[in-house]
Amino acid sequence: MNSDQIILFALFAGVFGMLLWGRYRYDLVAFSALMLGVVLGVVPTKQAFSGFGHPATLVVALVLVVSAGLVRSGAVYLITRTMVDSSRSLGAHIAIMGGIGGVLSAFMNNVAALALLMPVDMQTAKKAGRAPGLTLMPLSFATILGGMVTLIGTPPNIIIASIRQDALGEPFSMFDFAPVGGVAAIAGLAFVALIGWRLIPQPEAGDEPGNEAAEYVAELTVPEGSEHIGKRLSDLTEMAEKSDVAIIGLVRGGKRLFGMARRDRLEAHDALAIEAEPQALDEFRAALSLDFAEPEREKHLTAEGSGLSKIEVVVPENARIAGKTAASVGMAWRRGAVLMGIARRGARIRRQVRRTVVRPGDILLLLVPHGAETDVTDWLGCLPLADRGLAVTQDRKVWLGIGMFAVAVAAASLGWLYLPVALGLVAVGYVLTRILPISEIYDHIEWPVVVLLGSMIPLGAALDSSGGTELIAGALVGLTEGMAPWAILTVLMMVTMTLSDVLNNTATTIVAAPVGIQMAQSLGVSPDPFLMAVAVAASCAFLTPIGHKNNTLILGPGGYRFGDYWRTGLPLEILIVAVSVPAILVFWPL
Repeated sequence: MNSDQIILFALFAGVFGMLLWGRYRYDLVAFSALMLGVVLGVVPTKQAFSGFGHPATLVVALVLVVSAGLVRSGAVYLITRTMVDSSRSLGAHIAIMGGIGGVLSAFMNNVAALALLMPVDMQTAKKAGRAPGLTLMPLSFATILGGMVTLIGTPPNIIIASIRQDALGEPFSMFDFAPVGGVAAIAGLAFVALIGWRLIPQPEAGDEPGNEAAEYVAELTVPEGSEHIGKRLSDLTEMAEKSDVAIIGLVRGGKRLFGMARRDRLEAHDALAIEAEPQALDEFRAALSLDFAEPEREKHLTAEGSGLSKIEVVVPENARIAGKTAASVGMAWRRGAVLMGIARRGARIRRQVRRTVVRPGDILLLLVPHGAETDVTDWLGCLPLADRGLAVTQDRKVWLGIGMFAVAVAAASLGWLYLPVALGLVAVGYVLTRILPISEIYDHIEWPVVVLLGSMIPLGAALDSSGGTELIAGALVGLTEGMAPWAILTVLMMVTMTLSDVLNNTATTIVAAPVGIQMAQSLGVSPDPFLMAVAVAASCAFLTPIGHKNNTLILGPGGYRFGDYWRTGLPLEILIVAVSVPAILVFWPL
């Protein structure tokens, strides 16, 4: 072992020790290790920041942007309404979401599958009142497992097929991975759904931000040509309950109808008086394709075409709007803003919202042109509440958003476009079609995760170029000498999994596959079972957030620490080895 190898192994040991300790944030630890590697000369200065331009890092950043666009377009609401029920038990939800994720990731890149389902899972967790960290890790693991079933589901399978073609003259076909990968995926999904999620550390009291949303009395207008015209108000109750919205009345011609108006039939330009939190209000509006306001005010609201923002403000004693109505101060025609709802503790609002006299202490929910938030707040003389990331769903662009994403995934899966390029085009498309405001693009990227990945990739490359991975491979060949073939397969899978948890799975496959072929040749048996063992093991990186891009993606949104992964990941990896070795020996005999 040379000095560079000793330094790199020591750096990796130090990084993992510090990350498991958890005293310092993971991005600081990883970046410090990278800088130390450069100073000690084991990471070339020219390669020090190559990880920040690496495809894996770009994919992680772009997936987060694309996921935000899918939320903003209304695609996530569409999926949650049709496929997910927040009232299900946690185990049932994980089983259903894991099954959907596994099937999707078999036929599309597993990173893209997670990109589609991650915001769905987070939205469901929010509606169910639980921490997203309880379900994001099982979902990530499920999409990784599903990707093992087909050639296109995960990069290691593609690389293994290519290496087989170079070594044996013929690659693996699309579904050659299905027998072994399917057995491993089914066993892994069953474990995650029944046991694995119970091993995830529960968030401690106070870990979740306590920003309770105000309940607003608001109005949404039935547009001309709406499919709901002619329906009774009571017919919308089921959808309202799904969206956590209470319908409290009907406004027609600027006046509230008597009572709850449950049996009244809806007409064009009627306004539904509802009580809800801001996000639930937006989900209900998107689900029923309702307007924010009657046609004249809607025209003022959308005139600039720069997109809409949703803000919350508190009314002080000396505010311009205090003691007046939104209509009387001309909020719509003067500022292009609409009063969407009023939250008033201890009193129910019974008049039309824009004709309700605003009192000091009221909290107002406003819709304003994007970029005019501060101007409108100052003009009204109000005080802004802390930004809670409220967004306005572009529900009229839901199929446009889904279509762009689907085309990009299909192009990447068929090899027509490189995945980072495909995702980048989707991000550009979302900005150009105003699904996602350009000013918010960088807000959706988890920068600590980007720094972690960008720092660890050059260290992994340095370990490989210094001969560290070859050293591990040589030790593996020596260790397995004289063992039974099944035992050698088991050791190969265990070592490959360990490498994949430290390096990325692509680098691990490139290193481990030739070692597997060499082992098969030394035993005088078929190399196919050894290649299958490498394919499964390289994909199953469950111990750390850096072994697979999906695990890195959920690190920030799930609120995980570096050391949280092994609790579920270690028994899962043991299970995968236990079921995969017999399956390999059955379907790919020696």
